[in-house]
Amino acid sequence: MQEQFFKKLDLDTYIEDFKGLFARDKEFFLQGDSKLHHKRINELSLIDFNPPPMIEELNSALTHLSKQGILHLSQSFEFIKICKYFKYLKGLKFEESLKEWLLKIEIPQVILELFEYFDEKGEIKESIDERLVNLNLALKMKKESLIAEFKKLTYAKSLSVYLIDTQIHLINGMEALLLRGGFNHVLKAKIIGRSSGGGFFVVPLSVEKIQSQIDEVKDAKEEIFYEYAKKISLVFYKNLMFLKFINNAFDLFDHYSARVLMAKKHDYEFVLTDSSNNLSLYNFAHPALKNAKSVNIEFNKKVLIITGVNAGGKSMLLKGILSAALLAKHLLPMRINAQKSQIGNFKEFDAILEDPQNVKNDISTFAGRMLHFSKLLGKKNVLLGIDEIELGTDFEEAACLYTELISKLLEQDNKIIITTHHKRLAMLLAKNSQVELIAALYDEELSRPKYEFLKGTIGKSYAFETALRYGISANLVQNAKKLYGEDKENLEEMVSKNINLELSLRKKNEELGKKEAKVDEILLSLKDQKEKNEQEFKKLVSNLEFKYHKAIEEAKKTINLKDIKEKQRSLNKANELKKSIILPSMEQNEELRVGDFVKYEKIKGKITAISKNDAIIQSDGLSLRVPLKLLKKSNQTPKQKVKSSVSITRPSALNMILDLHGLRSDEALERLDKFISDALIVGFDEVIVYHGIGTGKLAFAVKEFLKAHKSVKSFNDAPINQGGFGAKVVKL
Repeated sequence: MQEQFFKKLDLDTYIEDFKGLFARDKEFFLQGDSKLHHKRINELSLIDFNPPPMIEELNSALTHLSKQGILHLSQSFEFIKICKYFKYLKGLKFEESLKEWLLKIEIPQVILELFEYFDEKGEIKESIDERLVNLNLALKMKKESLIAEFKKLTYAKSLSVYLIDTQIHLINGMEALLLRGGFNHVLKAKIIGRSSGGGFFVVPLSVEKIQSQIDEVKDAKEEIFYEYAKKISLVFYKNLMFLKFINNAFDLFDHYSARVLMAKKHDYEFVLTDSSNNLSLYNFAHPALKNAKSVNIEFNKKVLIITGVNAGGKSMLLKGILSAALLAKHLLPMRINAQKSQIGNFKEFDAILEDPQNVKNDISTFAGRMLHFSKLLGKKNVLLGIDEIELGTDFEEAACLYTELISKLLEQDNKIIITTHHKRLAMLLAKNSQVELIAALYDEELSRPKYEFLKGTIGKSYAFETALRYGISANLVQNAKKLYGEDKENLEEMVSKNINLELSLRKKNEELGKKEAKVDEILLSLKDQKEKNEQEFKKLVSNLEFKYHKAIEEAKKTINLKDIKEKQRSLNKANELKKSIILPSMEQNEELRVGDFVKYEKIKGKITAISKNDAIIQSDGLSLRVPLKLLKKSNQTPKQKVKSSVSITRPSALNMILDLHGLRSDEALERLDKFISDALIVGFDEVIVYHGIGTGKLAFAVKEFLKAHKSVKSFNDAPINQGGFGAKVVKL
């Protein structure tokens, strides 16, 4: 059931890719303490390790052992492979949780000794038993005798006339020759089959004798292998509890390994769920999307309503949010900024995505959805996704009904993601404080969705624009607009203006944020400079105090001196010390004018005004008042704009006609774009483009391209003698 839900969210390819990294087939769900598993997975991600070897399912082997059964050597080797792998893991330098876990896994010495019984292919080594050495040597000699006997027979003159070919045929596990009838006159043999051409497959009696001897040697080897199978099975029976433990431990590490390998393969990250029901996704993209734009979603309320343009990614965003929560719950990696993201833990997941109507269940779309909703009522802590909620019934009735149903589900502490084109339903639900809105954006200049989302507003559907983009004629769309009504069209225009205003405000907020960051940087710089100045001032005061003290002490010495000359010399020295004391100047040494470029530590700017003691400087769009004495002239001048030099090669022998017959739309538009550019360089003011009539797709694509091209003044269908509807005369 869970796997079906993953498929519904377009995660089936992801799961198939992930399960391919398992060493043994199993469910991808990881049971147990998520925090502990997450810690171990992160530790494993930091080290290079060999992935686990491929291992068969061993539950039936364990059951057989519990009944004192004897395992085949191949089954025993599977347990040996697991134990060998854990011995390898214990030799790696893990930290904390993984290291502690592996230290607790002690492989019994008697099982460690069994490692020497097997070679890399899982066969018993002949070196452990002399009987195997002798039997293998005998087997080798018998096989050589068999080959020599066949060679002798195929080269015998008496048999050559009966040989249909000289090949040795394998028939029912026996090696045989293909002979014509009458061979019994020259060869004693046993017939074991007939060919389609009438020949006989025969086993010569001499060959049969050697083959019988080979079988005897093989049987003797099998008896020895059976002895070792009993011996190993007895060891395993005595250590059955350990084998059960190590078998489960292998599956657990296999879960860790597959998750780490998946993350490294796709550069994914892990998010550990918390006890909240918040969903904050940063730089997230659904795993099914290739080269997708990453999205940032803050969904901390109870309901998220996604509105906006058709084919703009609403459904994929809904699936993406559900997928992120589901992957995080099962500790599966995804494309996301894990450090900035937060994903809550939900008891259950559900989604109403497709139309339940089909012939088998004899149920309507709306009835199917009501049946699904009836099963949800009474459930708690469910993360629910509903795609195109108004599908299947009158949208006005649906608005009122779903408003009540959603309100009921909210009372049960559920979290819901909804996509809709129904603005009334969105507005009714948005009155609830637990509802937040998000709109899929549309690029009106390029006439296509942006696959970006704007929080806090209702989006316009752009149904008419989408219809034009996919080939519906302008006349039909214009008539549809008239039927839609002027009032509703005005409402759509107001919704569009609201989105544009929101985008404008967001852009201004970003610019304001940059200015605030710059102010913070300047304030921090000023704070640092103030502290620096205070330290320098304290140092200067301390130095001056020391010099004054030294001069005073020298002057005091004269009091105790009796000789006049010595007194004079001491006073002179005191005066010299006094004169050496230079007080700091508070005057501006450099003459500054308006327009000068100056700097104050890390702050650089241009003087725009000067007062008696201060100057106003302009720095990165901010005006700052700084004391003149703290400013220094800067040699830095504003960066000169680099003049671009463009060299245009004039196309040679350009034709005024472009033929696009047989090309795909994207290839045709690429050629048309270059053709118009070349025509403008050459100086053509009129050209002809042949696109044909066909299905009309190429003609429509060319027409839309010419409409949007800034250098095209006008264009019309060509005259009948120049292609008519299958060509365009373009004026540049």
